Amino acid sequence: MRYISTRGHAPALAFDDVLLAGLARDGGLYLPETWPTRSAEEWRRLRGLPYAELATEVMLPFVEGALTRAELAALAAETYAGFGHPAVAPLVQLDHDLWLMELFHGPTIAFKDYALQLLGRLFDHVLTRRGERVMIVGATSGDTGSAAIEACRDRAAIDIVILHPEGRTSEVQRRQMTTVLSSNVRNVALQGSFDDCQDMVKAMFADVPFRDEMHLSAVNSINWARIMAQIVYYAAAALALGAPDRPVAFAVPTGNFGNVFAAYAARKMGLPIAKLVVGSNRNDILDRFFKSGEMKMDGVVPSLSPSMDIQISSNFERLLFELCDRDADRLSALMAEFRGTGRFSVTPAMHRAAAEIFASHRLDDEATLAVIAETRAATGQTIDPHTACGLAAARAHPAGPGIPMVVAATAHPAKFPDAVERATGWRPPLPPHLADLFEREERLTVLPNEIGAIEAFVRESRTNGGPA
Repeated sequence: MRYISTRGHAPALAFDDVLLAGLARDGGLYLPETWPTRSAEEWRRLRGLPYAELATEVMLPFVEGALTRAELAALAAETYAGFGHPAVAPLVQLDHDLWLMELFHGPTIAFKDYALQLLGRLFDHVLTRRGERVMIVGATSGDTGSAAIEACRDRAAIDIVILHPEGRTSEVQRRQMTTVLSSNVRNVALQGSFDDCQDMVKAMFADVPFRDEMHLSAVNSINWARIMAQIVYYAAAALALGAPDRPVAFAVPTGNFGNVFAAYAARKMGLPIAKLVVGSNRNDILDRFFKSGEMKMDGVVPSLSPSMDIQISSNFERLLFELCDRDADRLSALMAEFRGTGRFSVTPAMHRAAAEIFASHRLDDEATLAVIAETRAATGQTIDPHTACGLAAARAHPAGPGIPMVVAATAHPAKFPDAVERATGWRPPLPPHLADLFEREERLTVLPNEIGAIEAFVRESRTNGGPA
């Protein structure tokens, strides 16, 4: 399996090189040169497999030439053995054709664990084999940071620096990052928005001398391995609900577009996914795009669902590349226009192609609270604010009679206890392994939104003599 950049000016790479590179050197994102597909009969044979075994089967084509089946199987088994539910990503029925897929049974109780706990092990495996060391830099709107830190803490070949927007995560999200005191972990509270954090990470990768000096790598969803691992739970849900002999649909609360793109990738692999519904909060750039065909940046407004407080959805570039029929020059021109003017429009044909698969829905804070309250009253299930956006989107765009709609429940409600308490009058407790979170010591550094200050901090954060 080889991987190509969406911008078309970086060399095609094998999986292990893509894993360590993160962002392509031309500023693009990596995608498989061709999508691996399975026949209906091949998908049927995967029904009923335990999650780790299904993960091995789904991901194996993507790592071909870099990992053996036995190596991948061992990494997957170790990763998912530590999750808190035997099904790993269990389905809960809310209505006749409406389901929740609980993606919060990992160590940091958010969906990012499903990819990042594997990613940390993949890094360790590849780096140990090569005798190398990397500096991982990442931006987080709340959940990626804690999952990445948990995956990378105390690993011998990795240093990690995570940037989060100061004051714009929930307290639980922040403390899950800042209370990890491992010597190879550093947290930065950036004076800006998540988009500023994301821009800072991209700027460090674009600074080629700095990138090479530090051996930079990425764990954000710009890293293809993140998307690859997330495909698995969509396959698991689809197979459990009757695929490939029955179509399914998914509704996904979406900020940086990586999670819903993984569902799109599952569709490209041959699963009959009838519809993908994007749930947005008041920062609704994606909702506006799917309704109009125009991507137009606006200011970021803090909301009750902070992981979606984003105006520049990095992974959308991967979908745009597909909508451009993989024409890298056409894609690059659109991205340059977006960076230069804050907007671009796709052709009517491209918009129709997107609308054949995607629908979208926007929810403001008051409506989010109402959905949380209504869901608890009607079903007994308590959901977090992001899942509420996904659930409202699912109800706004049903897939059709007899087609199950699965909502990605992306975080445990205890990650956002203030919002849940406002909605329901009940404050969800943290799981036992996080019960003392508010008593733990914090360590973080507040820095201005300046590339010089960030690069200096990253350089000073190397441990064990720095990259090999």
